[in-house]
Amino acid sequence: MTSLDLQQDPVDLTAALVDIFSVSGEEAVIADAVRAALEKQAPHLEVVRNGDAVLARTNLGRASRVVLAGHLDTVPVNDNLPSRREGEGDAEILHGLGTVDMKGGDAVFLHLAATLPEPKHDITFVFYDNEEVEATRNGLGRIERELPDWLAGDLAIVGEPSNAVIEAGCQGTMRVELRCAGARAHTARAWMGENAIHKLGEPLRRLTAYEPRIVDIDGLTYREGLQATKITGGVAGNVVPDEAVLTVNHRFAPDRTPVQAEQHLREVFDGYELSVVDLSPGALPGLGAPAADELLAAAGGRASAKLGWTDVARFAALGMPAVNFGPGDPTLAHTRQEQVRTAEIRRVAEVLRDFLA
Repeated sequence: MTSLDLQQDPVDLTAALVDIFSVSGEEAVIADAVRAALEKQAPHLEVVRNGDAVLARTNLGRASRVVLAGHLDTVPVNDNLPSRREGEGDAEILHGLGTVDMKGGDAVFLHLAATLPEPKHDITFVFYDNEEVEATRNGLGRIERELPDWLAGDLAIVGEPSNAVIEAGCQGTMRVELRCAGARAHTARAWMGENAIHKLGEPLRRLTAYEPRIVDIDGLTYREGLQATKITGGVAGNVVPDEAVLTVNHRFAPDRTPVQAEQHLREVFDGYELSVVDLSPGALPGLGAPAADELLAAAGGRASAKLGWTDVARFAALGMPAVNFGPGDPTLAHTRQEQVRTAEIRRVAEVLRDFLA
C-alpha cells in the first residue's frame, strides 16, 4: 500500500498525492492511503470509509464545527504525471495532474488533520470521490444519503483552487434546450417544407443582444452569463430539416433561485419551446456567519465572488455558509499544463492554521 506522511511539508505531501493515480472512478488506492495515514497518524480523529471516500472528525465538544472538504479524483491523465518541480523559494512551481484541482487543497487538509489535535472549532474532514464526473456519481451525494451527520457544521470550506483567496458562494448553472419544429422536403423543392434550423435565427438574435446582470451581494460582484453552446439539426445534405435544437447555458447569481432563473429564461425566449436538461443551484456568500467572519479575518479580510459552480452549493443547500479556499489558478484546472505555486499551498495552510488553531 502507498504510504503518506501527513506531518511533512504540505508541498511534499501534495507531490505524493499527485503521484497516486486517481482518475474518477479509480480512487480506491488513494482512499486506502488516506485512510491508513489518518488512522495511524491522527489517532485523535474518528475515521470512517464510505465507498471511496474517507471521513474523519474531532469530537471535542466545541461550540462550532467546520467542515473541510476536498475531492480525491482527477480528470484523465494528459501526459502530466508524475509530478515535477522547477524553480526555488517563492518562485517554485509544482507541475502535475491534480496539483491545482485539487490535491494541493487535499494535502493542506490532511496535514492539518494530523497536526491540529486541539483545534478551537471541531473539524470534519471529507475526502470524497467522483467530483469530476456527472453529479449523480458525486461522493458527497452518497455521503449525504448514508452519513448525513458527517456533513453538518457551521461553515464548510471546499479546497477548490482559488489562487489562495477566499471565493465565497458560487453561481448557479442551468442548461436548457430550445426546440424548433419544421417540415421535411427535398432541398430542390424547399418551398414545400419548413426549415427548422432557420427558425433559430430569432433566438440567436436575442442571445446576441442579451445583456447579463452584474449583481452585488455582500460586497462581492457576480457576473451572470447566457451563452449558446450547441446547435443540432438536419438529417441529410439534401433534406430540409424538420427539427433543430439550440442548447443554452445560463450562469446565474446566487440571489436567484432555480425557479426564478428558469422563469427568466422563459421570458427571454418567449414563444419558443424550452426544456431544462441540467440544473445546479448557486450558493450565497454567507460571510456574515461568525465562523466565516473569523476565516475572512485570518485570510486578511479579502474575498471575491466565485464565478462558476462548485460543491459549496451542496453545503449551502444543507443550510450552512460555504466558501472555496485552495491553492492554484482555476484556469489551469483540467489542462495539460496544470501547475501550482508552492507558496500558495503554504499560504493556504498558514491561513487555515491561524483560523483553526
